[in-house]
Amino acid sequence: MIVYMKNLPNIGIGIDIVDVNRFKKIPYAGKTTFYKKIFTKSEIDYCLKYKDAYRHFAAKFAIKEATIKSISKKIPLSNIETLHIKQKPTVKLKKHNDYSFLVSVSHDADMAAAVVLSSPK
Repeated sequence: MIVYMKNLPNIGIGIDIVDVNRFKKIPYAGKTTFYKKIFTKSEIDYCLKYKDAYRHFAAKFAIKEATIKSISKKIPLSNIETLHIKQKPTVKLKKHNDYSFLVSVSHDADMAAAVVLSSPK
């Protein structure tokens, strides 16, 4: 069945799922350059405060990938910053500040998933 949605703003959606083991195989202590290419300092600090930092790195990576899919623009991962405001995940773009976002993220066992809805401001 095809459903057409009328009278809705231009909404984009992106989803991504990441295997946490991809990050566990790249230890932060020995590969800081790798992490700094993908994550901001505040994102790295946020993840490292947890015992299982790699679950959080995977979740933030999933958010970034889902964000790119939702806006359909090729932008570097380093231009996407994930934040938690009142314990809710959100996204801030460094150069394309013309979008609003809704973010949902989840972890289970060795998987992290994110869904991002975007709308032009």
